[in-house]
Amino acid sequence: MRDYLYDGTFEGLLTCIYHHYYTDKAAGIYPRGEYQPSLLHGSMEVETDEEKADRVYNAIGNKISGYSLRLIYRAFLSGITGKENVILNYVLFGFRVGPQVGSLHTHPEVQALEDIVRKVGNERERMLQFVRFEVMEAAGGGPQILYAKIEPEHDVIALVAHHFAERFSHDPLIIHDIGRSKAIVAYEHDWYVTDFDGTHLPDGTAMMMSENEISYQSLWRTYFDHIAIKERTNPRCQKNHMPVRYWKHLTEVNGPVISA
Repeated sequence: MRDYLYDGTFEGLLTCIYHHYYTDKAAGIYPRGEYQPSLLHGSMEVETDEEKADRVYNAIGNKISGYSLRLIYRAFLSGITGKENVILNYVLFGFRVGPQVGSLHTHPEVQALEDIVRKVGNERERMLQFVRFEVMEAAGGGPQILYAKIEPEHDVIALVAHHFAERFSHDPLIIHDIGRSKAIVAYEHDWYVTDFDGTHLPDGTAMMMSENEISYQSLWRTYFDHIAIKERTNPRCQKNHMPVRYWKHLTEVNGPVISA
């Protein structure tokens, strides 16, 4: 047995699972840059192989279920350390018992994966509520763009892309995951994920806040402050419904923007 080290992609993870069956059993699977060497067994760096990944992907869909495949992908999107081994254990168990794995919710291997999936789903729902857009434009003038900054614990931007692409179908928009330096770019119902540094548009043009945005933010903050009833302020309740870690990018808390 050995530890498999991969490049952090979903295809890389599936390639490691392939090697578990056809090369040597995996003691564990770890992102290459986060691995701590073990004294108990060696390690092997696995190069991502799309053909091998496709074989595992199709095997999961055919021998377990498409539903399980979706759960596995959602678990992979989590920011939880050790998710790879939870996924590996789920896949091994799923290949043993087949499609019924989806109904064995109390089994440890299934429960561990579903707990991670639930956390990812919860964060997706919060992003739908707490994303706030600013109106930006290309430096020197040009079309206006809705821009939002987020810092989710889990990699959920692809899970919210369709919602915002449909809701703002006539407005170009960017939702920027700062911690992962990536973003979804959407316009007229279409969207894609790309690397993004937050300073330039995908075409390389520098972007800046529109002239009216600062005024709109000030007006929204004033409105938010005036409708609040100070005697009924309940910080504990507010934190329960709107976790503090999201406040940094909320207009009404930190400097208004357009509410999604």
